[in-house]
Amino acid sequence: MDLYGPLFRGILLPLWEGGLKRRPTVRLWRELERSQWLSIEALRARQAEELRRLMAHTWAHVPFYRDRWEGAGQAPGDIRSPDDLRKLPIFTSADLRGTQETRSSTASPLPTIKKTTGGSTGRPLEFGFDDLSERWRLAVKMRGYQWSGYRPGDRALHFWGSLPVKRSAAQLRKIRLDRLLRRDHYFDCGRVDDAVLATVVDGIRRLQPRAIVCYSQAGAALARYVVEQRARSWDPIPVICGAETLTPGDRTVLEQAFGPGVYETYGCREVMLIAAECPAHAGMHLSMENLVVELVVREGGSERPAQPGEIGEVVLTDLHNYGMPFVRYANGDLAVAAPPGRCECGRELPRLERVEGRVTETLRDGAGRRVNGLLFNIVLTALSTGVRQWQVVQHRDGSVTLKVVPTAGLDESMRRRVLDATSKYLSGVPVRLEVVAEIPTSPAGKRPLVCVER
Repeated sequence: MDLYGPLFRGILLPLWEGGLKRRPTVRLWRELERSQWLSIEALRARQAEELRRLMAHTWAHVPFYRDRWEGAGQAPGDIRSPDDLRKLPIFTSADLRGTQETRSSTASPLPTIKKTTGGSTGRPLEFGFDDLSERWRLAVKMRGYQWSGYRPGDRALHFWGSLPVKRSAAQLRKIRLDRLLRRDHYFDCGRVDDAVLATVVDGIRRLQPRAIVCYSQAGAALARYVVEQRARSWDPIPVICGAETLTPGDRTVLEQAFGPGVYETYGCREVMLIAAECPAHAGMHLSMENLVVELVVREGGSERPAQPGEIGEVVLTDLHNYGMPFVRYANGDLAVAAPPGRCECGRELPRLERVEGRVTETLRDGAGRRVNGLLFNIVLTALSTGVRQWQVVQHRDGSVTLKVVPTAGLDESMRRRVLDATSKYLSGVPVRLEVVAEIPTSPAGKRPLVCVER
C-alpha cells in the first residue's frame, strides 16, 4: 500500500504551498475539482465574470491592448461575455513580438515570470505572467492529469524534453528536491534510439510508476520499442500524452504497450494546459475556468466561429494573466470542437474533438489546394509494419520528401505502397521517399510530423 501519496497530498503539499509559501495552489485545485461538475450555464456565468475583471484591468493598465482596442472603435465595458470578444482583433505571435513593454501591466500584479516560446514557427515570442496566474496553471494541470488517475505524490515517469535554458546551481538543486518530493522521475526524450528506449524500459520496471507522462511522439516511439522487443512486464499504466499531436496509430501502439488508459492533453507554453482527456475518452475537456478558447474560421477578411466538426484556428484569452495578458491570441494551432452537451463522464466542460496540428503544417498540392499534413498518419498507420517513425517535409519548390525510419518489413513493395498512398493526397506534387536512421528532435525534444519550409 502506498502511504506516501496520501501523505504528500493531504499534508506536505498543503503545508508547503498554503502554509510556508502562502500560495493558493491547493485551494485552486480543490476549487477546480468542485467546479468541473457545475452546469454549463454556471460555468459560462463564472467565465464571463472573470473575463469582465480581466478586461477592466487590461483597459486601465496595459497600453498595447488599450491603444489597439480604441483604434478598433471599442470602449471600456463593451466586452461583457466571451461572445463579445469577437468585437476585438485577433493577435498572432508575429503581432506581439517586440511589444513586451507595452504588453506589461503598469500596475500590480506585474509579470514576475518571463519565458519564451519554442520558436518552432519562427522567432520565439517573449511573454510573461504573474504569480497568481502561475498558481492557476499548476492547479489546472493537477486537475487535468488527475482525470487519468494520476495525482500529485504518485510515482511518475516523465519521458519529456525541455528548452535549453541555463540554470544556476541553486535552481538545479531546487528542481531536484521538488522532483524528489513529488516522486517525478525524468528521462530526456531529446534523443530516441534503442539504447535510450532500453534505459526507459528499465526505469519503468525499476520504478513501477503509477503514470507515464510523455511527449506524444516520444511515447509512441517507446511503445513501439516495447511491442517490437516484447518487453512489457507490467500491469496497465496510465499514459498522459502532450506537447505534440497524438495520432490514432500512436494511441493504438501505446495501448498495446501500456494498456487502455491513454490520455491526450493539449496545451501551449503561453498558457499551459488548454484541454485534457477524461476517462470517457470522448475528446478533451477545455480548462474554461482559466481560459476562453475560441475556434475561429478566418476567410475573406472576416471571421466566424467554427461549427462543431469544422476545423478552426485556436484563439486564446487567459483569464488570470494580469501581468502580461493574452487576449484573443492565435497560437497557430488548428482544432475541431466536439458537439456540445454533457460528456459520459458527467462533466459539462466543453470538449475539443481533436487537435489538427498547426497552421504551418498545412501543405499544398499541385493545384495549390490545402492538405492537412497529419492526414499522412492514416497512410503510415496502415503501413506501420514497415515504418517506425516518419516526417513529411514540403520544400520551398513544392516538392515533398517523406522521411521514414524503417523496420525490417519495409521492402520494395511497401515502399511503392507508401509512395502511391502519399501521392494520392498530394496530386501534382513530386514526392520522394527517403529512408533515414533517425529523425532529429527540436531543442525541446519534439519531433514534428510535418514541416513546411518557408
